[in-house]
Amino acid sequence: MTASKRSTLRPRVRRIALVSTVAAAGLVLAACGNDDDMSGMDHGSKSKSSASASATTGENPAPGAFNDADVKFAQMMIPHHEQAVEMSKLADERAEDAKIKTLAGDIEKAQDPEIKTMKSWLKAWGKPESGSSMPGMDHGSDSSMPGMDHGSGSSGKSGMPGIMSDKDMKELTAAKGTDFDKMFAQMMIDHHNGAIDMAKDEQKSGKNATAKKLADDVVKNQTAEVKTLQGILDKL
Repeated sequence: MTASKRSTLRPRVRRIALVSTVAAAGLVLAACGNDDDMSGMDHGSKSKSSASASATTGENPAPGAFNDADVKFAQMMIPHHEQAVEMSKLADERAEDAKIKTLAGDIEKAQDPEIKTMKSWLKAWGKPESGSSMPGMDHGSDSSMPGMDHGSGSSGKSGMPGIMSDKDMKELTAAKGTDFDKMFAQMMIDHHNGAIDMAKDEQKSGKNATAKKLADDVVKNQTAEVKTLQGILDKL
């Protein structure tokens, strides 16, 4: 090879080497960039996946399918429980019988958390706490809802089974001592029996497993409390 040819080739070789070096550097930078981007993508997808899982499991207190019966059960049982809690709070200063005071305290402790639980169901289901068909929740003509005229509260607010009227509540609030004990026991028996009727309807017509489980608990626990209250009432 002549000297002139070698001198012509050297610039080309240098240019090729330079281009190769730049290209290699670009690939390295691209690889680093891709690593960072992929890392960010992984974190993002993990975060979204975690949030999605949390939304579908941990944040839903009553997961799974539900129907109108489940919604109505919660919408009706919330105010029903609220009145039971209101009645129970009166016992602390008005009741004379120690067993009445103890049972009233137990009712308050049990039903207050259940109220919060049922409100969380409705929120998760995207339903209001009060049904649009109140009062009565359209159960007045529903033969599957026994006990609509049950107890002294049959003409009370909302028409729910066992609910006390404003007059009933005023009389209970005004009573003290043995008079309160007798009135409380009888009213709570009626109130519990109404809740049991509502829970049995949920057992039969509901679809959501969590709601049906609470209905089971209401039937079991309040049936036992009715027996206890009746035993107390018989001795007063």
